[in-house]
Amino acid sequence: MKAFMDEEFLLSTPAAQQIYHDYAEHMPILDYHCHINPKEIFEDRRFENITQVWLGGDHYKWRLMRSAGVDEKYITGDASDREKFQKWAETIEMGIGNPLYHWSHLELKRFFGYKGYLNGRTAEEVWSLCNDKLQNDPGMTVRGLIRQSGVTLICTTDDPVDTLEYHEKIAADDTFEVQVLPAWRPDKAMNLEKPEYLDYLAKLSEVSGVRIDSFRTLAEALKVRMDYFAARGCSVSDHALEYVMYAPASEDELEAIFAKRLGGGTITRAEEMQFKTAFMQMVGREYHRRGWVMQLHYGCKRDNNTPMYKKLGPDTGFDCINNYAPSSEMADFLNSLNKSDELPKTILYSLNPNDNSSIGTILGNFQDSTATAKIQQGSAWWFNDHKVGMTDQMISLANLGYLAGFVGMLTDSRSFLSYTRHEYFRRVMCALIGGWVENGEYPDDQVALEKIVKGICYNNAVKYFGFDLETV
Repeated sequence: MKAFMDEEFLLSTPAAQQIYHDYAEHMPILDYHCHINPKEIFEDRRFENITQVWLGGDHYKWRLMRSAGVDEKYITGDASDREKFQKWAETIEMGIGNPLYHWSHLELKRFFGYKGYLNGRTAEEVWSLCNDKLQNDPGMTVRGLIRQSGVTLICTTDDPVDTLEYHEKIAADDTFEVQVLPAWRPDKAMNLEKPEYLDYLAKLSEVSGVRIDSFRTLAEALKVRMDYFAARGCSVSDHALEYVMYAPASEDELEAIFAKRLGGGTITRAEEMQFKTAFMQMVGREYHRRGWVMQLHYGCKRDNNTPMYKKLGPDTGFDCINNYAPSSEMADFLNSLNKSDELPKTILYSLNPNDNSSIGTILGNFQDSTATAKIQQGSAWWFNDHKVGMTDQMISLANLGYLAGFVGMLTDSRSFLSYTRHEYFRRVMCALIGGWVENGEYPDDQVALEKIVKGICYNNAVKYFGFDLETV
Protein backbone atom coordinates (compact mmCIF):
# COMPACT_ATOMS: atom_id res chain seq x y z
CA MET A 1 0.00 0.00 0.00
CA LYS A 2 1.38 3.42 -0.96
CA ALA A 3 1.77 6.10 1.67
CA PHE A 4 -0.90 8.79 1.69
CA MET A 5 -0.08 11.57 -0.78
CA ASP A 6 3.66 10.91 -0.80
CA GLU A 7 6.10 12.51 -3.23
CA GLU A 8 4.90 10.17 -5.98
CA PHE A 9 1.24 11.08 -5.44
CA LEU A 10 -0.73 10.33 -8.65
CA LEU A 11 2.53 9.36 -10.41
CA SER A 12 2.02 5.64 -10.83
CA THR A 13 4.73 4.88 -13.40
CA PRO A 14 8.50 5.49 -13.48
CA ALA A 15 8.14 7.65 -16.58
CA ALA A 16 5.51 9.83 -14.91
CA GLN A 17 7.71 10.25 -11.85
CA GLN A 18 10.75 11.14 -13.93
CA ILE A 19 9.12 13.75 -16.14
CA TYR A 20 7.29 15.32 -13.19
CA HIS A 21 10.37 15.68 -10.99
CA ASP A 22 12.70 16.65 -13.85
CA TYR A 23 10.48 19.00 -15.84
CA ALA A 24 7.25 19.99 -14.06
CA GLU A 25 7.83 20.15 -10.33
CA HIS A 26 9.82 23.37 -10.15
CA MET A 27 8.26 25.32 -13.01
CA PRO A 28 6.93 28.78 -12.12
CA ILE A 29 3.23 29.62 -12.21
CA LEU A 30 1.49 32.05 -14.55
CA ASP A 31 -2.02 32.53 -13.18
CA TYR A 32 -3.79 34.12 -16.13
CA HIS A 33 -7.32 33.90 -14.67
CA CYS A 34 -8.35 34.22 -11.04
CA HIS A 35 -10.70 36.11 -8.73
CA ILE A 36 -8.34 37.22 -5.97
CA ASN A 37 -8.51 40.74 -4.59
CA PRO A 38 -5.69 43.07 -5.73
CA LYS A 39 -6.30 45.25 -2.65
CA GLU A 40 -5.21 42.37 -0.43
CA ILE A 41 -2.04 41.96 -2.49
CA PHE A 42 -1.18 45.64 -2.25
CA GLU A 43 -1.82 45.73 1.49
CA ASP A 44 0.01 42.39 1.94
CA ARG A 45 -2.79 41.10 4.11
CA ARG A 46 -2.01 38.74 6.96
CA PHE A 47 -4.87 36.40 7.77
CA GLU A 48 -5.71 35.88 11.42
CA ASN A 49 -6.57 32.20 11.12
CA ILE A 50 -6.92 29.32 8.70
CA THR A 51 -10.70 29.73 8.41
CA GLN A 52 -10.29 33.21 6.94
CA VAL A 53 -7.90 32.08 4.21
CA TRP A 54 -9.51 28.67 3.63
CA LEU A 55 -13.27 28.95 4.05
CA GLY A 56 -14.03 32.61 3.40
CA GLY A 57 -15.76 32.78 0.02
CA ASP A 58 -14.86 29.21 -1.02
CA HIS A 59 -18.12 27.89 -2.41
CA TYR A 60 -16.44 24.60 -3.37
CA LYS A 61 -16.03 23.82 0.34
CA TRP A 62 -19.44 25.24 1.18
CA ARG A 63 -21.15 22.86 -1.24
CA LEU A 64 -19.43 19.84 0.29
CA MET A 65 -20.35 20.94 3.81
CA ARG A 66 -23.99 21.34 2.80
CA SER A 67 -23.93 17.89 1.21
CA ALA A 68 -22.64 16.53 4.52
CA GLY A 69 -25.63 18.04 6.29
CA VAL A 70 -23.75 20.84 8.05
CA ASP A 71 -26.00 23.65 9.28
CA GLU A 72 -25.56 26.93 7.35
CA LYS A 73 -24.60 28.60 10.62
CA TYR A 74 -21.22 26.85 10.33
CA ILE A 75 -20.79 27.63 6.63
CA THR A 76 -21.78 31.24 5.94
CA GLY A 77 -23.48 31.99 9.24
CA ASP A 78 -22.42 33.56 12.54
CA ALA A 79 -20.55 30.62 14.06
CA SER A 80 -17.02 31.37 15.22
CA ASP A 81 -14.09 30.74 12.92
CA ARG A 82 -12.98 27.88 15.16
CA GLU A 83 -16.43 26.25 14.99
CA LYS A 84 -16.50 26.59 11.20
CA PHE A 85 -13.07 25.01 10.94
CA GLN A 86 -14.17 22.11 13.10
CA LYS A 87 -17.16 21.44 10.86
CA TRP A 88 -14.93 21.59 7.79
CA ALA A 89 -12.47 19.15 9.37
CA GLU A 90 -15.30 16.73 10.12
CA THR A 91 -16.61 17.13 6.58
CA ILE A 92 -13.32 16.61 4.77
CA GLU A 93 -12.60 13.53 6.89
CA MET A 94 -15.42 11.84 4.99
CA GLY A 95 -14.64 13.46 1.62
CA ILE A 96 -13.22 10.35 0.01
CA GLY A 97 -12.92 10.70 -3.77
CA ASN A 98 -13.50 14.47 -3.77
CA PRO A 99 -10.68 16.66 -5.17
CA LEU A 100 -11.09 18.96 -2.17
CA TYR A 101 -9.54 16.21 -0.07
CA HIS A 102 -6.39 16.33 -2.16
CA TRP A 103 -6.33 20.12 -2.57
CA SER A 104 -6.75 20.69 1.15
CA HIS A 105 -3.97 18.32 2.10
CA LEU A 106 -1.63 19.70 -0.56
CA GLU A 107 -2.19 23.16 0.91
CA LEU A 108 -1.56 21.91 4.44
CA LYS A 109 1.63 20.17 3.34
CA ARG A 110 3.10 22.88 1.09
CA PHE A 111 2.21 26.01 3.07
CA PHE A 112 2.12 24.73 6.65
CA GLY A 113 4.39 21.68 6.59
CA TYR A 114 1.64 19.42 7.95
CA LYS A 115 2.12 15.82 6.81
CA GLY A 116 -0.77 14.20 8.62
CA TYR A 117 -4.40 14.25 7.62
CA LEU A 118 -7.19 16.53 8.71
CA ASN A 119 -10.24 15.16 10.50
CA GLY A 120 -12.40 15.95 13.48
CA ARG A 121 -9.81 14.47 15.84
CA THR A 122 -6.81 16.38 14.44
CA ALA A 123 -8.67 19.66 13.94
CA GLU A 124 -7.27 21.34 17.05
CA GLU A 125 -3.71 20.35 16.17
CA VAL A 126 -4.06 21.67 12.62
CA TRP A 127 -5.87 24.82 13.78
CA SER A 128 -3.04 25.67 16.17
CA LEU A 129 -0.25 24.84 13.71
CA CYS A 130 -1.75 26.86 10.85
CA ASN A 131 -2.68 29.85 12.96
CA ASP A 132 0.76 30.03 14.54
CA LYS A 133 2.34 30.18 11.08
CA LEU A 134 -0.22 32.65 9.73
CA GLN A 135 0.25 35.00 12.67
CA ASN A 136 3.99 34.73 13.22
CA ASP A 137 5.79 33.52 10.09
CA PRO A 138 7.05 36.51 8.05
CA GLY A 139 6.51 34.54 4.82
CA MET A 140 2.82 33.83 5.43
CA THR A 141 1.37 37.14 4.28
CA VAL A 142 -0.46 37.36 0.96
CA ARG A 143 2.70 38.40 -0.89
CA GLY A 144 4.67 35.71 0.87
CA LEU A 145 2.20 33.02 -0.18
CA ILE A 146 2.42 34.21 -3.78
CA ARG A 147 6.23 34.26 -3.71
CA GLN A 148 6.68 30.82 -2.19
CA SER A 149 4.31 29.42 -4.82
CA GLY A 150 6.64 30.57 -7.60
CA VAL A 151 4.07 32.86 -9.21
CA THR A 152 5.41 35.32 -11.79
CA LEU A 153 2.20 36.99 -13.00
CA ILE A 154 -1.44 37.21 -11.94
CA CYS A 155 -4.45 38.37 -13.96
CA THR A 156 -7.37 39.37 -11.78
CA THR A 157 -10.98 39.75 -12.97
CA ASP A 158 -12.16 43.34 -13.33
CA ASP A 159 -15.26 45.20 -14.48
CA PRO A 160 -15.01 48.04 -17.03
CA VAL A 161 -16.06 50.56 -14.37
CA ASP A 162 -13.34 49.49 -11.91
CA THR A 163 -10.74 52.11 -11.05
CA LEU A 164 -7.83 49.62 -11.05
CA GLU A 165 -6.25 51.75 -8.33
CA TYR A 166 -4.62 48.78 -6.60
CA HIS A 167 -3.13 47.50 -9.84
CA GLU A 168 -1.54 50.92 -10.25
CA LYS A 169 -0.24 50.90 -6.68
CA ILE A 170 1.23 47.40 -7.02
CA ALA A 171 2.90 48.34 -10.31
CA ALA A 172 4.49 51.34 -8.62
CA ASP A 173 5.76 49.27 -5.68
CA ASP A 174 9.25 48.04 -6.52
CA THR A 175 9.35 45.83 -3.41
CA PHE A 176 7.02 43.30 -5.07
CA GLU A 177 8.35 41.60 -8.17
CA VAL A 178 5.20 39.70 -9.25
CA GLN A 179 3.16 41.36 -11.99
CA VAL A 180 -0.52 41.84 -11.10
CA LEU A 181 -2.51 42.84 -14.18
CA PRO A 182 -6.20 43.51 -14.74
CA ALA A 183 -8.35 41.32 -16.98
CA TRP A 184 -11.39 42.77 -18.73
CA ARG A 185 -14.75 41.22 -17.67
CA PRO A 186 -17.61 43.20 -19.32
CA ASP A 187 -20.52 40.88 -18.45
CA LYS A 188 -22.54 43.63 -16.77
CA ALA A 189 -22.35 45.76 -19.92
CA MET A 190 -23.70 42.87 -22.00
CA ASN A 191 -26.46 41.50 -19.77
CA LEU A 192 -29.22 43.89 -20.77
CA GLU A 193 -31.89 41.52 -19.43
CA LYS A 194 -30.79 42.17 -15.84
CA PRO A 195 -32.99 44.52 -13.74
CA GLU A 196 -29.96 46.60 -12.73
CA TYR A 197 -28.73 47.12 -16.30
CA LEU A 198 -29.72 50.77 -16.67
CA ASP A 199 -28.09 51.64 -13.36
CA TYR A 200 -24.90 49.99 -14.61
CA LEU A 201 -25.00 51.98 -17.86
CA ALA A 202 -25.16 55.17 -15.82
CA LYS A 203 -21.93 54.18 -14.05
CA LEU A 204 -20.27 53.25 -17.32
CA SER A 205 -21.29 56.59 -18.84
CA GLU A 206 -19.83 58.44 -15.88
CA VAL A 207 -16.43 56.73 -15.84
CA SER A 208 -16.02 56.75 -19.62
CA GLY A 209 -17.25 60.27 -20.23
CA VAL A 210 -19.50 58.97 -23.03
CA ARG A 211 -23.26 59.52 -22.90
CA ILE A 212 -24.67 56.06 -23.67
CA ASP A 213 -27.87 56.47 -25.65
CA SER A 214 -27.35 53.88 -28.39
CA PHE A 215 -25.48 50.67 -29.11
CA ARG A 216 -22.93 52.75 -31.01
CA THR A 217 -22.21 54.92 -27.95
CA LEU A 218 -22.11 51.84 -25.72
CA ALA A 219 -19.30 50.56 -27.95
CA GLU A 220 -17.55 53.94 -27.73
CA ALA A 221 -17.72 53.91 -23.93
CA LEU A 222 -16.31 50.40 -23.76
CA LYS A 223 -13.45 51.29 -26.08
CA VAL A 224 -12.58 54.24 -23.83
CA ARG A 225 -12.42 51.88 -20.88
CA MET A 226 -10.39 49.34 -22.87
CA ASP A 227 -7.85 52.09 -23.45
CA TYR A 228 -7.81 52.72 -19.70
CA PHE A 229 -7.29 49.01 -18.97
CA ALA A 230 -4.63 48.63 -21.67
CA ALA A 231 -2.66 51.52 -20.18
CA ARG A 232 -2.52 49.48 -16.96
CA GLY A 233 -1.23 46.33 -18.62
CA CYS A 234 -4.44 44.53 -19.58
CA SER A 235 -4.28 42.19 -22.56
CA VAL A 236 -6.77 39.51 -21.51
CA SER A 237 -10.57 39.49 -21.54
CA ASP A 238 -13.01 37.06 -20.02
CA HIS A 239 -16.72 36.45 -20.53
CA ALA A 240 -19.21 34.37 -18.56
CA LEU A 241 -21.79 33.26 -21.12
CA GLU A 242 -24.82 31.04 -20.83
CA TYR A 243 -23.61 29.65 -24.14
CA VAL A 244 -21.73 31.02 -27.16
CA MET A 245 -24.65 32.29 -29.21
CA TYR A 246 -25.02 33.41 -32.79
CA ALA A 247 -28.19 35.33 -33.69
CA PRO A 248 -27.21 38.06 -36.15
CA ALA A 249 -29.20 41.29 -36.48
CA SER A 250 -29.00 44.39 -38.65
CA GLU A 251 -27.75 47.69 -37.26
CA ASP A 252 -31.28 49.07 -37.25
CA GLU A 253 -32.64 46.02 -35.43
CA LEU A 254 -29.87 46.24 -32.88
CA GLU A 255 -30.41 49.93 -32.18
CA ALA A 256 -34.14 49.31 -31.84
CA ILE A 257 -33.52 46.58 -29.26
CA PHE A 258 -31.20 48.83 -27.28
CA ALA A 259 -33.59 51.79 -27.46
CA LYS A 260 -36.39 49.56 -26.22
CA ARG A 261 -34.32 48.54 -23.20
CA LEU A 262 -33.26 52.14 -22.49
CA GLY A 263 -36.92 53.07 -22.53
CA GLY A 264 -37.75 50.49 -19.89
CA GLY A 265 -39.30 47.98 -22.27
CA THR A 266 -39.22 44.21 -21.87
CA ILE A 267 -36.67 42.44 -24.05
CA THR A 268 -37.65 39.12 -25.61
CA ARG A 269 -35.34 36.12 -25.46
CA ALA A 270 -34.68 36.40 -29.20
CA GLU A 271 -33.80 40.09 -28.86
CA GLU A 272 -31.48 39.30 -25.97
CA MET A 273 -29.55 36.80 -28.06
CA GLN A 274 -29.33 39.23 -30.99
CA PHE A 275 -27.96 41.95 -28.74
CA LYS A 276 -25.45 39.64 -27.07
CA THR A 277 -24.26 38.31 -30.42
CA ALA A 278 -23.59 41.84 -31.64
CA PHE A 279 -21.94 42.76 -28.35
CA MET A 280 -19.57 39.80 -28.53
CA GLN A 281 -18.76 40.52 -32.17
CA MET A 282 -18.02 44.14 -31.33
CA VAL A 283 -15.67 43.35 -28.45
CA GLY A 284 -14.12 40.43 -30.35
CA ARG A 285 -13.10 42.74 -33.20
CA GLU A 286 -11.65 45.17 -30.69
CA TYR A 287 -9.67 42.40 -28.97
CA HIS A 288 -8.22 41.38 -32.32
CA ARG A 289 -7.22 44.94 -33.08
CA ARG A 290 -5.51 45.27 -29.70
CA GLY A 291 -3.93 41.81 -29.62
CA TRP A 292 -5.93 40.79 -26.56
CA VAL A 293 -6.89 37.20 -25.75
CA MET A 294 -10.62 36.41 -25.53
CA GLN A 295 -11.69 33.85 -22.92
CA LEU A 296 -15.21 32.42 -23.16
CA HIS A 297 -16.55 30.55 -20.13
CA TYR A 298 -19.94 28.98 -20.75
CA GLY A 299 -22.25 26.15 -19.79
CA CYS A 300 -23.27 27.22 -16.27
CA LYS A 301 -26.78 27.62 -14.91
CA ARG A 302 -26.38 29.97 -11.99
CA ASP A 303 -28.19 30.78 -8.75
CA ASN A 304 -30.58 27.82 -8.82
CA ASN A 305 -31.59 27.93 -5.16
CA THR A 306 -33.77 31.03 -5.04
CA PRO A 307 -34.13 31.34 -1.25
CA MET A 308 -30.38 31.00 -0.73
CA TYR A 309 -29.63 33.41 -3.58
CA LYS A 310 -31.85 36.01 -1.93
CA LYS A 311 -30.06 35.42 1.36
CA LEU A 312 -26.43 35.14 0.23
CA GLY A 313 -26.23 36.48 -3.34
CA PRO A 314 -24.27 35.01 -6.28
CA ASP A 315 -21.19 32.76 -6.21
CA THR A 316 -22.19 31.04 -2.99
CA GLY A 317 -22.44 27.45 -4.19
CA PHE A 318 -25.77 27.09 -5.97
CA ASP A 319 -24.72 26.73 -9.61
CA CYS A 320 -24.78 23.70 -11.89
CA ILE A 321 -23.85 22.47 -15.36
CA ASN A 322 -26.13 23.59 -18.18
CA ASN A 323 -26.23 21.09 -21.04
CA TYR A 324 -27.54 23.53 -23.67
CA ALA A 325 -24.65 24.78 -25.80
CA PRO A 326 -25.21 24.43 -29.56
CA SER A 327 -21.82 23.92 -31.14
CA SER A 328 -23.17 25.14 -34.47
CA GLU A 329 -23.77 28.60 -33.03
CA MET A 330 -20.32 28.74 -31.46
CA ALA A 331 -18.76 27.80 -34.79
CA ASP A 332 -20.84 30.42 -36.58
CA PHE A 333 -19.89 33.09 -34.05
CA LEU A 334 -16.18 32.40 -34.45
CA ASN A 335 -16.59 32.31 -38.22
CA SER A 336 -18.36 35.68 -38.21
CA LEU A 337 -15.13 37.21 -36.88
CA ASN A 338 -12.87 34.99 -38.93
CA LYS A 339 -14.50 36.04 -42.24
CA SER A 340 -13.20 39.56 -41.82
CA ASP A 341 -9.87 38.40 -40.33
CA GLU A 342 -10.86 39.81 -36.92
CA LEU A 343 -10.87 36.65 -34.82
CA PRO A 344 -8.65 37.14 -31.75
CA LYS A 345 -6.79 34.45 -29.89
CA THR A 346 -9.60 32.64 -28.09
CA ILE A 347 -9.83 30.17 -25.20
CA LEU A 348 -13.03 28.12 -24.91
CA TYR A 349 -14.11 26.66 -21.56
CA SER A 350 -17.29 24.64 -21.17
CA LEU A 351 -18.58 23.60 -17.77
CA ASN A 352 -20.11 20.54 -19.43
CA PRO A 353 -17.48 17.83 -20.02
CA ASN A 354 -19.70 16.41 -22.78
CA ASP A 355 -18.60 19.43 -24.86
CA ASN A 356 -14.96 18.35 -24.99
CA SER A 357 -15.22 16.73 -28.42
CA SER A 358 -17.28 19.48 -30.01
CA ILE A 359 -14.78 22.08 -28.78
CA GLY A 360 -11.92 19.92 -30.05
CA THR A 361 -13.37 19.80 -33.54
CA ILE A 362 -14.26 23.50 -33.61
CA LEU A 363 -10.69 24.51 -32.71
CA GLY A 364 -9.25 23.04 -35.88
CA ASN A 365 -11.47 25.14 -38.11
CA PHE A 366 -9.84 28.43 -37.12
CA GLN A 367 -6.16 27.74 -36.42
CA ASP A 368 -3.56 29.66 -38.41
CA SER A 369 0.09 30.66 -38.37
CA THR A 370 -0.44 33.83 -36.30
CA ALA A 371 -0.12 31.79 -33.08
CA THR A 372 0.50 28.27 -31.90
CA ALA A 373 -2.94 26.85 -31.03
CA LYS A 374 -4.57 30.22 -31.65
CA ILE A 375 -7.96 28.82 -30.62
CA GLN A 376 -7.54 26.90 -27.38
CA GLN A 377 -9.60 24.56 -25.28
CA GLY A 378 -9.28 25.87 -21.74
CA SER A 379 -8.31 23.66 -18.85
CA ALA A 380 -10.94 21.55 -17.11
CA TRP A 381 -13.02 24.16 -15.33
CA TRP A 382 -14.86 24.37 -11.99
CA PHE A 383 -16.85 21.15 -11.61
CA ASN A 384 -14.29 19.43 -13.87
CA ASP A 385 -10.98 20.41 -12.27
CA HIS A 386 -10.39 17.01 -10.72
CA LYS A 387 -8.30 14.04 -11.84
CA VAL A 388 -10.92 12.55 -14.15
CA GLY A 389 -12.01 15.90 -15.62
CA MET A 390 -8.46 17.06 -16.25
CA THR A 391 -7.44 13.75 -17.76
CA ASP A 392 -10.49 13.60 -20.03
CA GLN A 393 -9.96 17.18 -21.23
CA MET A 394 -6.32 16.54 -22.12
CA ILE A 395 -7.06 13.22 -23.81
CA SER A 396 -9.77 14.85 -25.90
CA LEU A 397 -7.50 17.75 -26.82
CA ALA A 398 -4.72 15.33 -27.76
CA ASN A 399 -7.09 13.21 -29.83
CA LEU A 400 -8.61 16.10 -31.75
CA GLY A 401 -6.07 18.90 -31.56
CA TYR A 402 -2.61 19.89 -30.36
CA LEU A 403 -1.99 19.10 -26.69
CA ALA A 404 1.61 20.30 -26.96
CA GLY A 405 0.31 23.86 -27.53
CA PHE A 406 -2.02 23.85 -24.50
CA VAL A 407 -1.66 26.88 -22.19
CA GLY A 408 -2.33 24.74 -19.14
CA MET A 409 -3.74 25.39 -15.68
CA LEU A 410 -5.16 28.46 -13.97
CA THR A 411 -6.52 28.78 -10.44
CA ASP A 412 -9.88 30.49 -11.17
CA SER A 413 -9.91 30.96 -7.40
CA ARG A 414 -10.46 33.52 -4.65
CA SER A 415 -7.91 31.87 -2.34
CA PHE A 416 -4.21 32.64 -2.00
CA LEU A 417 -3.57 29.00 -1.08
CA SER A 418 -5.00 27.56 -4.28
CA TYR A 419 -1.72 27.67 -6.22
CA THR A 420 -1.23 24.04 -5.20
CA ARG A 421 -3.90 23.27 -7.81
CA HIS A 422 -1.13 23.79 -10.36
CA GLU A 423 0.84 21.01 -8.67
CA TYR A 424 -2.23 18.77 -8.74
CA PHE A 425 -2.75 19.51 -12.44
CA ARG A 426 0.92 18.93 -13.27
CA ARG A 427 0.88 15.56 -11.52
CA VAL A 428 -2.24 14.55 -13.45
CA MET A 429 -0.66 15.71 -16.71
CA CYS A 430 2.60 13.85 -16.06
CA ALA A 431 0.69 10.71 -15.08
CA LEU A 432 -1.11 10.85 -18.43
CA ILE A 433 1.95 11.57 -20.55
CA GLY A 434 4.11 9.15 -18.57
CA GLY A 435 1.50 6.45 -19.10
CA TRP A 436 1.71 6.95 -22.85
CA VAL A 437 5.50 6.62 -22.69
CA GLU A 438 5.36 3.50 -20.50
CA ASN A 439 2.81 1.95 -22.84
CA GLY A 440 4.93 2.56 -25.93
CA GLU A 441 2.46 5.10 -27.33
CA TYR A 442 5.10 7.86 -27.33
CA PRO A 443 8.90 7.40 -27.39
CA ASP A 444 11.16 8.04 -24.44
CA ASP A 445 12.38 11.18 -26.20
CA GLN A 446 13.51 13.40 -23.34
CA VAL A 447 14.17 16.43 -25.54
CA ALA A 448 10.59 16.42 -26.82
CA LEU A 449 9.06 15.47 -23.46
CA GLU A 450 10.84 18.32 -21.69
CA LYS A 451 9.57 20.81 -24.26
CA ILE A 452 6.00 19.47 -24.10
CA VAL A 453 5.80 19.33 -20.29
CA LYS A 454 7.46 22.68 -19.62
CA GLY A 455 5.34 24.21 -22.35
CA ILE A 456 2.05 23.09 -20.82
CA CYS A 457 3.21 24.03 -17.31
CA TYR A 458 4.28 27.58 -18.15
CA ASN A 459 6.09 28.42 -21.39
CA ASN A 460 3.10 28.10 -23.73
CA ALA A 461 1.14 30.63 -21.68
CA VAL A 462 4.05 33.10 -21.68
CA LYS A 463 4.19 32.97 -25.47
CA TYR A 464 0.44 32.83 -26.10
CA PHE A 465 -0.47 35.83 -23.95
CA GLY A 466 2.65 37.75 -24.88
CA PHE A 467 3.48 38.72 -21.31
CA ASP A 468 6.81 40.33 -20.48
CA LEU A 469 8.27 37.16 -18.97
CA GLU A 470 11.11 34.80 -19.80
CA THR A 471 10.39 31.19 -20.69
CA VAL A 472 12.12 28.51 -18.61
